[in-house]
Formats: sequence, C-alpha cells, structure tokens
Amino acid sequence: MITLNSLGEQISARRKELGMSQIELARKASISRATLDALENGRSGEMGFSKITRLLSALGLSLNLQEAGTHRPTLDELMNERGSE
Repeated sequence: MITLNSLGEQISARRKELGMSQIELARKASISRATLDALENGRSGEMGFSKITRLLSALGLSLNLQEAGTHRPTLDELMNERGSE
C-alpha cells in the first residue's frame, strides 16, 4: 500500500526529473507551494484527492487501482524465476 509520505517522495523525484521547481509545479497543479513542500517532505497530514490528481496530472502521471495483494513482478523476480528453471 502506498502512503502519503512515499507518494510525496515520488512526486518530488518526478518533479526534479522534469527539471521543475516547486513553484512551477504548484502553479501548474493549482495548489500552494507550501502544500507541495509539505507533501514532498512528509509533513502533510492529509491531502484531498483532487489535489493529488492535479499534481499527478501536472507531472504526466496517473493513479491506477489494483486488487490488494496483487502486483506485477519486478525484473529481479522474473530473472530469479527464470534462473531457477
């Protein structure tokens, strides 16, 4: 399960990857820079769904749902599985 803190870390990493400042992203997502900073640094207690989706959209990301307990295998898992055959 993804936490708000890990989501904030991923948003920060993607923002930096795209060469965007917090101010640029905050404006693009129509949120305050202080709110974005709190999210990226694990100080945001709660955040509304609309803010999260605007941030993700501004970064070219989307939120996908899947059944709990299911996940796609990682490359390492596939390689280990193949090596054990």
